[in-house]
Formats: sequence, structure tokens, C-alpha cells
Amino acid sequence: MKEYKIIKQKFNWKGVTKAFEDDLNNYARQGWVVVNVYNNGHQICALLALDKNR
Repeated sequence: MKEYKIIKQKFNWKGVTKAFEDDLNNYARQGWVVVNVYNNGHQICALLALDKNR
């Protein structure tokens, strides 16, 4: 069974892309996998999945 999570790019004036990349890498270390990345018109969002049976 999978668990899903949506994370959103945090707004700041400097290093927006780097901060989002760091967030994605932190989730990856916990076992989360990026399923989809999309722009909702205001910010970048990522859909993550985690296998709950691991």
C-alpha cells in the first residue's frame, strides 16, 4: 500500500529552487519517491509516494 504527500515550494527571495531541491532530497532519504511535479500557477508542487509495507 502507498501513502501520498504533496509538498509545495516554500517562498523566499533567495535560493527558492535550492531550498525545494533540499526538501526533495530530505524526503528521498526517508524513502519518499517523486511521482509528479507540477506548477499550480503560483508555486511548484510535488506529489510524493511512500511504500507503507517496507
